[in-house]
Amino acid sequence: MKNLMIFAADETANPLLPNVWEIVVVALGFAVLLFIVIKFVVPMFEKTFAERSAAIEGGIAKAEQAQAEATAALAEYKQQLTDARAEANRIREEARAEGAQILADLKEKAALESARITEQAHVAIAAERQAAVVSLRSEVGTLATTLAGRIVGETLTDDARAARVVDRFLADLENQSAGAAK
Repeated sequence: MKNLMIFAADETANPLLPNVWEIVVVALGFAVLLFIVIKFVVPMFEKTFAERSAAIEGGIAKAEQAQAEATAALAEYKQQLTDARAEANRIREEARAEGAQILADLKEKAALESARITEQAHVAIAAERQAAVVSLRSEVGTLATTLAGRIVGETLTDDARAARVVDRFLADLENQSAGAAK
């Protein structure tokens, strides 16, 4: 009968409301489980989260630093490239100027050498002309003396007289040449 009473007492209780002892046992189990989670599990998660956050932030900082270094290296490379191009242009311009100076020097040397050769040629021509005039005077003198001796009928063996006759003959020839050239 006691058993029946328990059933009877249970029958009067609201079936939708749980038993108080069950609520206390479940609440106590939940509290113990909550304490274990708060005391041991959450700190481990927090520690792992902090480590990962630090690693990520450190990685981001390293990446930013690497990006800054890469940007600086790129700027330095561009500056070196610009400097190298400017240096190449300067060297090219110096080479052009030096080439022009060498060309001008060579032209000047060639002009001087040409003038020297021309002057030597004029001197040689004048010397040859003078030699030819002297040679022609002696030959013309000899021919004129012989010819005059044949015309006159006597031999002109006197050197002074022969020289006067030759000089007069040549002077007449030069006068005739000068008159014809005018």
